[in-house]
Amino acid sequence: MDQRPPTESASLPLVIGVGNEYRGDDAVGLLIARRVAEAARGQARVVEESGEGGALMAAWQGAGLVILCDAVQSGAAPGTIHRLEPARAPVPMGFFRYSTHAFSVAEAIELARALGDLPPRMLVYGIEGADYAAGLALSPAVAGAIDAVVRAVVADLQSYSKE
Repeated sequence: MDQRPPTESASLPLVIGVGNEYRGDDAVGLLIARRVAEAARGQARVVEESGEGGALMAAWQGAGLVILCDAVQSGAAPGTIHRLEPARAPVPMGFFRYSTHAFSVAEAIELARALGDLPPRMLVYGIEGADYAAGLALSPAVAGAIDAVVRAVVADLQSYSKE
Protein backbone atom coordinates (compact mmCIF):
# COMPACT_ATOMS: atom_id res chain seq x y z
CA MET A 1 0.00 0.00 0.00
CA ASP A 2 2.89 2.40 0.74
CA GLN A 3 4.21 3.50 -2.64
CA ARG A 4 6.92 5.96 -1.58
CA PRO A 5 10.59 5.08 -1.27
CA PRO A 6 11.51 4.24 2.37
CA THR A 7 13.59 7.41 2.85
CA GLU A 8 10.67 9.65 1.94
CA SER A 9 8.05 7.88 4.03
CA ALA A 10 10.13 6.93 7.09
CA SER A 11 9.42 10.21 8.92
CA LEU A 12 5.67 10.06 8.33
CA PRO A 13 3.27 8.73 10.94
CA LEU A 14 2.39 5.07 10.39
CA VAL A 15 -1.14 3.67 10.22
CA ILE A 16 -1.35 -0.12 10.47
CA GLY A 17 -4.53 -1.93 9.52
CA VAL A 18 -4.60 -5.41 11.03
CA GLY A 19 -6.84 -8.27 10.02
CA ASN A 20 -7.95 -10.98 7.66
CA GLU A 21 -10.36 -9.88 4.97
CA TYR A 22 -11.79 -13.41 4.66
CA ARG A 23 -12.93 -13.69 8.31
CA GLY A 24 -15.93 -11.37 8.63
CA ASP A 25 -15.40 -8.60 11.19
CA ASP A 26 -11.68 -9.38 11.39
CA ALA A 27 -11.32 -7.35 8.15
CA VAL A 28 -12.30 -4.06 9.78
CA GLY A 29 -8.71 -2.92 10.49
CA LEU A 30 -7.73 -3.45 6.86
CA LEU A 31 -10.78 -1.58 5.59
CA ILE A 32 -10.08 1.34 7.91
CA ALA A 33 -6.46 1.49 6.72
CA ARG A 34 -7.57 1.59 3.08
CA ARG A 35 -10.01 4.42 3.79
CA VAL A 36 -7.37 6.34 5.79
CA ALA A 37 -4.92 5.98 2.89
CA GLU A 38 -7.46 7.75 0.65
CA ALA A 39 -8.47 10.38 3.20
CA ALA A 40 -5.03 11.22 4.60
CA ARG A 41 -3.51 11.91 1.17
CA GLY A 42 0.17 11.76 1.98
CA GLN A 43 -0.09 12.60 5.72
CA ALA A 44 0.82 9.04 6.71
CA ARG A 45 2.38 5.82 5.59
CA VAL A 46 -0.32 3.12 5.61
CA VAL A 47 0.37 -0.61 5.75
CA GLU A 48 -1.71 -3.73 6.16
CA GLU A 49 -0.64 -6.59 8.43
CA SER A 50 -2.10 -9.93 9.44
CA GLY A 51 -1.46 -9.26 13.12
CA GLU A 52 1.64 -11.42 13.58
CA GLY A 53 3.58 -9.76 16.40
CA GLY A 54 7.07 -9.87 14.90
CA ALA A 55 5.88 -8.33 11.64
CA LEU A 56 4.09 -5.57 13.56
CA MET A 57 7.21 -4.73 15.54
CA ALA A 58 9.26 -4.59 12.35
CA ALA A 59 6.64 -2.41 10.64
CA TRP A 60 6.57 0.24 13.37
CA GLN A 61 10.33 0.36 13.88
CA GLY A 62 11.50 4.00 13.79
CA ALA A 63 8.02 5.55 13.52
CA GLY A 64 7.27 8.55 15.74
CA LEU A 65 3.52 7.95 15.69
CA VAL A 66 1.85 4.60 15.11
CA ILE A 67 -1.92 4.22 14.84
CA LEU A 68 -3.00 0.59 14.79
CA CYS A 69 -6.56 -0.45 13.88
CA ASP A 70 -7.95 -3.93 14.49
CA ALA A 71 -11.04 -5.88 15.50
CA VAL A 72 -11.25 -6.75 19.19
CA GLN A 73 -13.35 -8.94 21.43
CA SER A 74 -13.67 -7.51 24.94
CA GLY A 75 -17.31 -8.26 25.66
CA ALA A 76 -18.60 -4.79 24.73
CA ALA A 77 -21.41 -4.34 22.23
CA PRO A 78 -20.47 -5.02 18.58
CA GLY A 79 -19.31 -1.86 16.86
CA THR A 80 -18.02 -0.28 20.09
CA ILE A 81 -14.90 1.76 19.38
CA HIS A 82 -12.04 1.49 21.86
CA ARG A 83 -9.15 3.99 21.79
CA LEU A 84 -6.09 2.93 23.73
CA GLU A 85 -2.79 4.66 24.36
CA PRO A 86 -0.23 1.94 25.13
CA ALA A 87 2.30 4.48 26.46
CA ARG A 88 -0.15 5.25 29.28
CA ALA A 89 -1.38 1.73 30.09
CA PRO A 90 -0.80 -1.83 28.94
CA VAL A 91 -3.16 -3.26 26.32
CA PRO A 92 -5.30 -6.02 27.87
CA MET A 93 -3.97 -9.40 26.69
CA GLY A 94 -7.43 -10.84 26.01
CA PHE A 95 -8.41 -7.88 23.84
CA PHE A 96 -7.13 -9.46 20.62
CA ARG A 97 -8.06 -13.03 21.47
CA TYR A 98 -9.21 -13.82 17.95
CA SER A 99 -5.68 -13.50 16.58
CA THR A 100 -4.67 -16.54 14.53
CA HIS A 101 -1.10 -16.02 15.69
CA ALA A 102 0.52 -17.16 18.92
CA PHE A 103 2.21 -13.74 19.19
CA SER A 104 -0.65 -11.23 19.01
CA VAL A 105 -1.03 -7.46 18.78
CA ALA A 106 -1.18 -7.01 22.57
CA GLU A 107 1.85 -9.24 23.09
CA ALA A 108 3.80 -7.35 20.41
CA ILE A 109 3.03 -4.04 22.11
CA GLU A 110 4.01 -5.35 25.53
CA LEU A 111 7.20 -6.99 24.24
CA ALA A 112 8.15 -3.72 22.51
CA ARG A 113 7.53 -1.92 25.82
CA ALA A 114 9.76 -4.39 27.69
CA LEU A 115 12.53 -4.02 25.07
CA GLY A 116 12.29 -0.21 25.07
CA ASP A 117 11.11 -0.29 21.44
CA LEU A 118 7.57 1.01 21.87
CA PRO A 119 7.04 3.89 19.45
CA PRO A 120 7.18 7.33 21.15
CA ARG A 121 3.47 7.77 20.45
CA MET A 122 1.07 4.92 19.75
CA LEU A 123 -2.69 4.77 19.48
CA VAL A 124 -4.73 1.60 19.11
CA TYR A 125 -8.27 1.68 17.76
CA GLY A 126 -10.14 -1.52 18.46
CA ILE A 127 -13.55 -2.09 16.97
CA GLU A 128 -15.62 -4.64 18.85
CA GLY A 129 -16.40 -7.48 16.47
CA ALA A 130 -19.39 -9.79 16.39
CA ASP A 131 -18.81 -12.36 13.63
CA TYR A 132 -15.44 -13.88 12.74
CA ALA A 133 -16.74 -16.69 10.56
CA ALA A 134 -15.32 -17.25 7.09
CA GLY A 135 -16.72 -14.75 4.62
CA LEU A 136 -16.31 -11.26 3.25
CA ALA A 137 -19.21 -9.44 4.94
CA LEU A 138 -18.85 -7.32 8.07
CA SER A 139 -21.62 -7.36 10.64
CA PRO A 140 -23.76 -4.20 10.40
CA ALA A 141 -22.55 -2.77 13.73
CA VAL A 142 -18.89 -3.13 12.78
CA ALA A 143 -19.45 -1.71 9.30
CA GLY A 144 -21.23 1.22 10.94
CA ALA A 145 -18.17 2.05 13.06
CA ILE A 146 -15.74 2.45 10.15
CA ASP A 147 -16.54 6.09 9.28
CA ALA A 148 -16.11 7.28 12.88
CA VAL A 149 -12.74 5.53 13.23
CA VAL A 150 -11.48 6.88 9.90
CA ARG A 151 -12.45 10.42 10.97
CA ALA A 152 -10.73 9.93 14.34
CA VAL A 153 -7.52 8.58 12.77
CA VAL A 154 -7.37 11.42 10.23
CA ALA A 155 -7.92 13.92 13.07
CA ASP A 156 -5.10 12.26 15.06
CA LEU A 157 -2.82 12.54 12.03
CA GLN A 158 -3.68 16.22 11.52
CA SER A 159 -3.12 16.95 15.19
CA TYR A 160 0.25 15.17 15.12
CA SER A 161 1.38 17.10 12.05
CA LYS A 162 0.74 20.40 13.89
CA GLU A 163 2.88 19.43 16.90
